[in-house]
Amino acid sequence: QVDVVESGGGLVQPGGSLRLSCAASGRSVSLDAAGWYRQAPGKQRELVAELTASGWANYADSAKERFTISVDKSKKSVYLNLNSLMPDDTAVYYCHIEAYVDYSGPYEYWGQGTRVTVSS
Repeated sequence: QVDVVESGGGLVQPGGSLRLSCAASGRSVSLDAAGWYRQAPGKQRELVAELTASGWANYADSAKERFTISVDKSKKSVYLNLNSLMPDDTAVYYCHIEAYVDYSGPYEYWGQGTRVTVSS
């Protein structure tokens, strides 16, 4: 059993910052790759940022130079720093991980989402 839990969302003014966290729990879980997606009201879920298994970071054009993804494999955690937030960044943000469990996999897991609202 692997649980993925996000935190760090909230209400922030335009131009503000947030740090989203995502923690995977479960014994013998080893992160391989990770990403953050978001879904705004009435829109499809879209990729925001990802870290590949080889360590490459890829960002959506809307996220470049404003958002930063990072992983701490020792803590089985993924982070997304959001800077210079704009109202268009308002969405539910989902963590997606690929992880080895008991040395098999990798398997994919999603978190339940954390809401980010950018408004004055």
